[in-house]
Amino acid sequence: MHAIDCHMPTARNVGLSVAACIVTTLLVTPLMHVLAETNIVMLFLLVVVWLSAKLGRAAGMTAAFCSVALFDLFFVEPRFSFSVSDVQYLLTFAVMLVVALSISSLTLHLRERADDAQVLAMQSHALYELAKSLSSSLSVVQVLDSTTYFLKHTLQLESALVLPDPNECLHIQGGLDWSAVEILMARTTFDEGVIKEMGYHNDGDHSSTYLPLQGSTRVRGVLMVRTLASSAGQLLSHRAMLEAVASIVSASIERLHFVDVAQHAQLKMSNERLRSSILSALSHDIRTPLTALYGMADGLHFIEPPLPQVVLYTADALCAQVMQLNTMVCNLLEMAKFQAGALVLHQEWLPIEEVIGASIQLLSTAIQPHGVVVDLPEDLPLLSVDAVLLERVFCNLLENANKYSPQDDSPFHIHAHKVNDDVHVSVDNQGEGIPEVQLKTIFKLFERGQVESSVHGMGIGLSICRSIVEAHGGHIWAENLQEGVRMCFSLPIGTPPEVNIIDEACLT
Repeated sequence: MHAIDCHMPTARNVGLSVAACIVTTLLVTPLMHVLAETNIVMLFLLVVVWLSAKLGRAAGMTAAFCSVALFDLFFVEPRFSFSVSDVQYLLTFAVMLVVALSISSLTLHLRERADDAQVLAMQSHALYELAKSLSSSLSVVQVLDSTTYFLKHTLQLESALVLPDPNECLHIQGGLDWSAVEILMARTTFDEGVIKEMGYHNDGDHSSTYLPLQGSTRVRGVLMVRTLASSAGQLLSHRAMLEAVASIVSASIERLHFVDVAQHAQLKMSNERLRSSILSALSHDIRTPLTALYGMADGLHFIEPPLPQVVLYTADALCAQVMQLNTMVCNLLEMAKFQAGALVLHQEWLPIEEVIGASIQLLSTAIQPHGVVVDLPEDLPLLSVDAVLLERVFCNLLENANKYSPQDDSPFHIHAHKVNDDVHVSVDNQGEGIPEVQLKTIFKLFERGQVESSVHGMGIGLSICRSIVEAHGGHIWAENLQEGVRMCFSLPIGTPPEVNIIDEACLT
């Protein structure tokens, strides 16, 4: 903190101190025969203390010298002369001067400490008000307004916030003009997350400090503070206060970020819940007319006399289309159930080849032109899976491969192998590749590899696969091969139960 002197000019303070010493001399002179010399000295010292406390260093030192001179001139024999009759008075004058100067210095020091404490108390109160204001801020604009107001009116500093957008591009929040050098310093501070050389930089007629807004997980931005070059030392003296402001501002910005994230997550959950409810309701409502339509189309075969063969072929085609539409409705219902959190696993320890065999058998007619080549090592461990749901995964992947593979006899390939604590399974086909931008989104609901494809489907099958695999603790992904596409998923191995083998001899 800077020493705080009186607002009056120094010359006037010196004049007032001389006048005060003269007034003291005039008041004490009539009492010189009553008061001892030691008491007169105490009165002069009291005046020195008062002048030092009220008028500052120059006035206190002036009063010290004037007090010694006036005491010698008016109260020490011979009076009205600076000559001394007794040499001991020289020691008295020396001690009096030293004591007066010491008291003046100590009083001034206490005054400065008191003024510093008062300033610190005012700044602490202002910092508390800033923290209270930022805790109720609802936007970055409000944070900026509160921060700039505090720094301008409390520390007489100009300021701005530098915040990143989702693409990590920095943007200055504030109406002041900042030079290219200052912006570059802000970028460096943001990237490194530290105050570069105490954050001090000279540019033209300004001095600037750059403080990173360090959050709990990352740097949230930069607080830029600037003052005139002539008072650049203020930035160093206010460093602790500026770091406290930066900490409060970073906490407020991070709070706003997490509030925004929570609101988006809540909105997304509400949208997913609403979509699942709509899908479930529509699926149930569509199933009833589908059942009636299938029954009427199938009943055409039993009409007497028999209908023409062309009509019966049309009825069979109608039944096939109804069954296909029913499959889509079932997928919608199942997906709605998965998203509602109603997926319950009935797990048991099984060899995965049993599930693969059951899936191939179930789709034997549909995939007959292609066939399936299964490549499994002999040492695959047992897996704790829900056989019905995992069979659904293989069926969906094989159906998907059958839809998008060329109409030839190229077989599908199923591979499995152990990788660390997981078993990786893949289903390969020779269909067209998936665009690179869709490899990570192909398993989302209603996502299709070829949006304008003539192949029937709604983009639900792979989403069901992902829900089932993730429910088992695994993950699923897609890869493009040199010729074809590979759908992969992993399942955790876990620890199978111990099997106690009973010796047959013990049973006899």
